[in-house]
Amino acid sequence: MAKIVIQPSGKTVECKEGDTVLMALEKAGYALPNNCRAGACGECKVKVLEGQYDQGMVLDMALSAEERRQGCGLMCMAKPISEEMVIEWGTADARPKLFPPREGALFVVIDRREVASRTLELRLRPVGQPIRYWPGQYVTLGDERLHIPRRAYSIANAPRPDGEITLQIARADEGVTSAWIHETLKLGDSIKVNGAYGTFIGDPSAETPVLCLAAGTGLAPILDLAEAALRRGYRKRVDLIFSARTPADVYGEGMMAWWRTKHRNFDYKIALTREQQDGYLHGRIDTLLPGLFPDLSAHSIFIAGSPEFVDACVVAVKALGASDELIHKEGFFALQNIRAEGRPS
Repeated sequence: MAKIVIQPSGKTVECKEGDTVLMALEKAGYALPNNCRAGACGECKVKVLEGQYDQGMVLDMALSAEERRQGCGLMCMAKPISEEMVIEWGTADARPKLFPPREGALFVVIDRREVASRTLELRLRPVGQPIRYWPGQYVTLGDERLHIPRRAYSIANAPRPDGEITLQIARADEGVTSAWIHETLKLGDSIKVNGAYGTFIGDPSAETPVLCLAAGTGLAPILDLAEAALRRGYRKRVDLIFSARTPADVYGEGMMAWWRTKHRNFDYKIALTREQQDGYLHGRIDTLLPGLFPDLSAHSIFIAGSPEFVDACVVAVKALGASDELIHKEGFFALQNIRAEGRPS
């Protein structure tokens, strides 16, 4: 068993044989940023100060040759091969934030329905102990026996006493896993879930106005975060803007309308990018923001969607005064076309 030393805190974590550094950190409760778990996004990149490790197969766009020369590695794929590995990450206190993820948690599909064009909503209920998670985190689904690779899907509901989770899954072009979920997975099927993972979580003690920006199934973690905040009686303003291509791609509007009626501090808007229709904004969120929120200097910002959407929104909110430490982002990489070992198929 290897030992992972986190600097500058000096804290140590044990890494079991076969586990990646990211898995070891998560099991110990540390919130190392991550998104894809397949060496594709680069979110879990850290500098390795000492020790040897097997980096595995990763994409050059996530870890360049120059970054490798500088001693950086992707912890989602890195496996220690020396007794001790020292990484540079975290603040001096490096306090745990996450619940340790579980592997192979058994769930049953209790409901499935199409909520938008090419988007399926699954409701999964645990058999036995529920998965513990923070709003904004994700789980992975797949079936190794059928050679269905595991893919990441954000949880769309706040934690419930019965442990039920809701997932909103878009069908990806040539996506093996999403096709299996849309075409094969049916009511009553049992499925093994891994998680929860991810650091797209807010500070529960924060007291700032909140602006949530979502595109496509990036709405799932945003709904999760918004529901949790409203349920616990969050008093500051919470605004949500959802971007969709056409009315056929819009979902979740009924729930958002109910929240608006029940909670005076919540409001939402929907922007269509390809069609104009009464009751909806028209245009990209990043171009609409200045007219809606001219000053975001006091806001906490949560952004989820494609990497292109996230990047454009980050630029827009910074131009309106948003500070880096209050911007939380989740980019949904197109991992349906990446094999389990992290290489393009």
